[in-house]
Amino acid sequence: MSKKTRKESGKPLASRKARALASKASAKDAAAKAKRSPATESGKSRKGGRANPQARSSKLSKAEAVATSNRKSTARPVLREGEKAPSFHLLRDGGNTVSLQDFAGQKLVLFFYPRADTPGCTREAIDFTRLKGAFAAAGTAVVGVSGDAPKAQEAFRNKHQLSVPLASDETHEMLEAYGAWGEKSMYGRTFEGILRTTILIGADGRVIKIWRKVRVDGHADEVLAAARTA
Repeated sequence: MSKKTRKESGKPLASRKARALASKASAKDAAAKAKRSPATESGKSRKGGRANPQARSSKLSKAEAVATSNRKSTARPVLREGEKAPSFHLLRDGGNTVSLQDFAGQKLVLFFYPRADTPGCTREAIDFTRLKGAFAAAGTAVVGVSGDAPKAQEAFRNKHQLSVPLASDETHEMLEAYGAWGEKSMYGRTFEGILRTTILIGADGRVIKIWRKVRVDGHADEVLAAARTA
């Protein structure tokens, strides 16, 4: 038997067992620390159970999203017949401006159309242009409004030889005020956009009649008949 073997065999058995147990305990501690090192599923950090900043940020983002959704779903008061027409001041085709005040003391027709130079909007604008003289004889001015830029309105006017002013509301503020902006659906898709609407305003600045969900064919003639009797 070698000296090393004799030394090992000479050590107490209990001491060797204690070292083995200590080694196993160390291995368990290391494994437990490795499991605790990543952020827990509940978003708590390793120190003091404090919430992970990223988890808090995610919760805030969700709260903000809900708040934004609630703001969007808050319905604007619907404009009704007999009420004062909301004021507006917009850019129009040709680079000039147009406002409600420009028509003080006379009746005014506002026709809101979804997009310049599309089939339905083109027919509607041509019809109102065709009847412009008849509207003038009834003491009524006519203005078209959409969310198109002034340059697009100008191109629309030139292409179809339109003679009624075409106003541009790119911010949609006037469209919303007049109830001509809201939820639409097409081909199974829901989105917000311009609702084809026409408003007849009296010489006193109050709303005489509102046409919503307008069908283009024959609409301008119907509005003219209302203007003549208003």
